[in-house]
Amino acid sequence: METRYVSTPFGRRTMTLGMLASQIAASELDKDASIDKWKLFRALCEAKPLLGISDRALAVLNALLSFHPQATLSAEDGLVVFPSNTQLSLRTHGMAETTLRRHLASLVEAGLLSRKDSPNGKRYARKDNAGEIDQAFGFSLAPLLSRANEIMVLAAQVSEERLQLQRLKERFSLCRRDIAKLIETAIEERAPGDWSAIHLQFRALIISVPRGYGLAEVAPILEELEMLREEIVNLLELKTKQQKTDGNDGQIGRHIQNSNTQPHYESEPRFETKQRANPVEEPKRQNEPPKAFPLSVVLSACPEISAYGPGGAISSWRELMTAAVVVRSMLGVSPSAYQLACETLGPENAAVAVACIFERGGHINSPGGYLRDLTRRAERGEFSLGPMVMALLRANGQGARKAG
Repeated sequence: METRYVSTPFGRRTMTLGMLASQIAASELDKDASIDKWKLFRALCEAKPLLGISDRALAVLNALLSFHPQATLSAEDGLVVFPSNTQLSLRTHGMAETTLRRHLASLVEAGLLSRKDSPNGKRYARKDNAGEIDQAFGFSLAPLLSRANEIMVLAAQVSEERLQLQRLKERFSLCRRDIAKLIETAIEERAPGDWSAIHLQFRALIISVPRGYGLAEVAPILEELEMLREEIVNLLELKTKQQKTDGNDGQIGRHIQNSNTQPHYESEPRFETKQRANPVEEPKRQNEPPKAFPLSVVLSACPEISAYGPGGAISSWRELMTAAVVVRSMLGVSPSAYQLACETLGPENAAVAVACIFERGGHINSPGGYLRDLTRRAERGEFSLGPMVMALLRANGQGARKAG
């Protein structure tokens, strides 16, 4: 009858069922079992979160593996290493002996090592007449070899989870950036929707992400963020369709107005809200204040803004308004201040006001406060863009020609 040898620990250390299970598993190793020890160690480092071992315990195991003379762990070889604590301390970069003992015990408890203690608890080896090691007492690496397949599977699992988390983080970062920029665009374009509430919802989701989050924590938050992004896109899509409809209506309105040889902005080059004597002759343009000046006059008075149009030039009111949004950010004017100006002055006149402020940038300490003051004065009927534009025309030496 074949009996199996079980090694119990020396001294006051107690035997546990886990130690017994490790020794039994090691004794049942296939005789042909072998694996590259450093490949196995790298897999072990990968799988350490699932095995519950620390970095310093792995440093101790690395030192023990370095005392094994072969590059592979094989069932045919002796898998017992017997370095002294002094030698182990040197190969773990001076780890204290008490710390060393603690991490050795944790490796045994994790089932990665087993003790093969001598009668007196010392670590040593006996050699036969041929000089080969006949019997050794120390730490057996057999449990590590017996769990090689398990460790490889766990390492692959951790690697796959890390890759999934990395992809999830990329999606999270992109979604967060998209929502922030879409909300800013929605506010600047005055898209319909409660954007303050949407922004608060967005911030609440971002704040709810815990530090050092994993797949389980971030996946549901990302799902909510992506749903919020879809909702924002839908709202902006409605705004886009509305702009297309307004653009078509505007083209019809302009066609009717062009038949009038004396358009409003040519006969009265200033901002005002007075109703004309005969409203039938000039249709009302969606309750928006009229433009203060022709676009060519504005660009002559404010040439600096042209560089911020699409392609470095401005050829339409739409391009002027686009450039005004860019310049507004450069001047430090808040989206709310610019939106209020658009609502009060009209989007074209608000863009003209921003262009004038940008042209006089060196003389205005607080562009945002200045624009708010102009808006308040316009609400009271105390502000006209005409004098501001004409003053800039004169400053650029073109007042006489344009006034004629």
